[in-house]
Amino acid sequence: MQAFIDRHGITFANMNDQTGDLFARFGVPAQPAWAFVSPNGTATTSLGVMEETALDAALTNAIAGS
Repeated sequence: MQAFIDRHGITFANMNDQTGDLFARFGVPAQPAWAFVSPNGTATTSLGVMEETALDAALTNAIAGS
């Protein structure tokens, strides 16, 4: 996992979920998956590869508390 992060220059937080607790909490059946948690605690999960424009939109929505 760390090699992938380093190779692609990823700078946002990543979680290693060896216990499966995060997968269960956010309803993630497989990777790749994204969990966006807004400041008000609302979580949105997206499965699969995400293009840059979709990632930008998801982050904007999470920051706005949508």
